[in-house]
Amino acid sequence: MKKFKDMKISLPDSTKEIVIPPRTIDQVIGQDRAANIIKKAAMQRRHVLLIGEPGTGKSMLAQGMSELLPMEQLEDLLTFPNQENDNEPIIKTFPAGYGKVITGQFREKAKMLTSARNTLLTSIMIAIVIITLYYTFILRVPQALFSGIIAAAFLMLISQQTKPKKLLLSPKILVNNQKNKKAPFVDATGAHEGSLLGDVRHDPFQSGGLETPAHDRVEPGAIHKAHKGVLFIDEIATLSPQMQIALLTSMQDKKFSITGRSERSAGAMVRTTPAPCDFVLVAAGNLKTLRNVNPALRSRIQGYGYEVYMNETVLDTAENQEKMLRFIAQEVTKDKKIPHFSASGIAELIRVSRRMANRKNHLTLRLRELGGVIRAAGDLASEEKSKYVEQKHVRSARKIARPLEGQVASEFIDRKKEYQVIVVKGEKIGRVNGMAVMGGDAGIVLPIEAEVVPGSGEKGRIIATGNLGKIAKEAVKNVAAIVRKWFGKDLSKEYDIYVQFLQTYEGVEGDSASISVAAAVISALTKLPIRQDTALTGSLSVRGDVLPIGGINPKIEAAVEAGIKRIVVPEANLRDIVTSKSKKLEILPVKRIEDVIGHILVGGQEFVKKLKPIKINLLSGKKLVVSE
Repeated sequence: MKKFKDMKISLPDSTKEIVIPPRTIDQVIGQDRAANIIKKAAMQRRHVLLIGEPGTGKSMLAQGMSELLPMEQLEDLLTFPNQENDNEPIIKTFPAGYGKVITGQFREKAKMLTSARNTLLTSIMIAIVIITLYYTFILRVPQALFSGIIAAAFLMLISQQTKPKKLLLSPKILVNNQKNKKAPFVDATGAHEGSLLGDVRHDPFQSGGLETPAHDRVEPGAIHKAHKGVLFIDEIATLSPQMQIALLTSMQDKKFSITGRSERSAGAMVRTTPAPCDFVLVAAGNLKTLRNVNPALRSRIQGYGYEVYMNETVLDTAENQEKMLRFIAQEVTKDKKIPHFSASGIAELIRVSRRMANRKNHLTLRLRELGGVIRAAGDLASEEKSKYVEQKHVRSARKIARPLEGQVASEFIDRKKEYQVIVVKGEKIGRVNGMAVMGGDAGIVLPIEAEVVPGSGEKGRIIATGNLGKIAKEAVKNVAAIVRKWFGKDLSKEYDIYVQFLQTYEGVEGDSASISVAAAVISALTKLPIRQDTALTGSLSVRGDVLPIGGINPKIEAAVEAGIKRIVVPEANLRDIVTSKSKKLEILPVKRIEDVIGHILVGGQEFVKKLKPIKINLLSGKKLVVSE
C-alpha cells in the first residue's frame, strides 16, 4: 500500500488487487440513492424513470435490476397457426425451456409424416413409370406416354399441396428463455417501431403452395422479449408520440398484439392474438428532454414506480475514493486490452476526477468520460509495453482524449492569438479578456470591447452585439444598472454604449461575462486602460455583488493556454479551483464590482476611492450622494 499527500486512503500497488463485486448493481459508483430505489423497484416490480447527464450509470442500474428479478417466473413465447383464420396467429406462453420441447415434438411428427408421405409418393411414382413404359413399349398404346406425363405432373401438384408444413404446421418460438440465468434485460434505445413493438415479415411468395405461413413470419418486439424482465429505453423522449402511446398501452395491459409496421412487412393483414409483455420499464433521459415525454406515460411511471435524479458529483471522501478505485479496476477488467493501473496512475486519475467535478471536495460521476481517459492511458501504456499504467500515461491521456469542444477551443485560441484578436500584453481602453466555456468542459478566452458615443436620441442605450443568447442579453442589462448607479443621471440621456463580443460566431449564452462587460464599459467611460494580461469571469448582480459561476477550471486552463498571467474570479469560486494549471496564474478573488475595477483598470484603486454611488430616497424621491 502507498500513501499520497492529497489522497484520503492508502492506495494498493495496482488495481489487480481490487475485488470487483459480482452483482452489477453493486458496481454502480456514487448513486447510492438510485441503487436503493432500484432494489425496491425490483422487489415490487415497479417502473423507474432515471434523469441525469450521460455516463452517470443509468444503463448499469437497469442491468442490475434485471439481476434482482425472480428467475422462476420466466416464460417462453410461441406462435401457433390459427386453423380458422391464417391471418390471426395464436400466441401462447409456456414455462421457460418448454418451448423447445413443444416445437421438437411437432418437428418429430412432421418428420414421421414426411417419411410416410415420401414413401407413398415414391411408390406411386414408380407405379406410374412402370405402367407408362408397359403401355408405351409393350402394348404400344399411342397416348400412353402423354397420359403418364400428365399423371406424374398431377402427382407432383398433389405432393406440393400436401407438404407437412401444410398438414402439420410447427409452432415458432418467439422468445426463448431456456438458457437465461437471469431475467431478460432488453436495451431498446433508439429502436424503430417494428423493433420495439414487433413486426410481421414480408412474404415474397404469397400463393402456389410456396407461401410462408403467417405465424412463421411473426417477429417479437423488444417489449415481448423483455417479458418478465427489464425493458431499458435511454433518451425515451426521442420516441415518437405514437410509439410512446403504444408503449403506455403495453405497460397497462401487459400484452400487445403483433402486426406489420413497416413498408417491407405484411402490413395490417396479419395481427396476432395479444402477446404477453409484462415487463418493468426503466426509462432514462435528461431534464431538457423531459418535456417531450408523453404526460400519460410519465404519469404511469409516477403512479406505479419512481422518478430518480442522478448525481453528477460525489463528495471526495475516503469511502468514495475507495469506490473510484473500484471503478478503475472494473473498467480495466471489462476492457481486457489494457494493463492495470499502478498506485501513481490511480492517484492521478482521482485528481482528474476532481478537476472534472468542477467543485471543491467533489469527484465527478460522469464516469463514461472518465472511462475514456482510463482507456486512453491504458493504450499509451500498452504501446510502451509498460506493465502498469503510470501517472505519466494518465497525464498524456488527458491531452489525447480531449473532447471535440476542447480541441475546438484550442484551435479558437490559437487562431485568435495568431490574428491578434486575443491580446495578452499591454493596456487598452475599453477592451477586456472575458472567459467562456464551450460544450460544458472547454474553456476559451473571450475578448470584449466597449465604446461610448454621444446619444442618438432622448434616451441613452446600451447595445450589445456578438450573437448573444437570452441570458447573456439580460446580463448586459444588469451591467447597465450598475454603470448608471455609479455615473449618475447624465449617462441615460447623453450616451449610447456599444458592447461587442469579438468574433463569437458560435454565440454566447450565460451571465458569467457580466463583470467583463462592466469593466469594459467603465474603462470606455473613464478612459482608464485595462491590463491585457488579465482575464475576468464572474456574474454580476444589479447591486454590484460578484456571484459565482460554473466551469471555473476549464476557464483557468484556457487562460494559461492563451498566455494570461492574472485572472479575476468570484471569491465564492475559490473553493472550486482544483486544476493544477492554476499555479501558473495569479488568482484574484473579488466580491464586489469595486474590487474588479481595482484589479483590472490601471489606476482603478484610486478611481474607486473617488466614486460616490448615487442612491434614491424612496420616500422623498430626492437623490442623496453618499459620502465615503
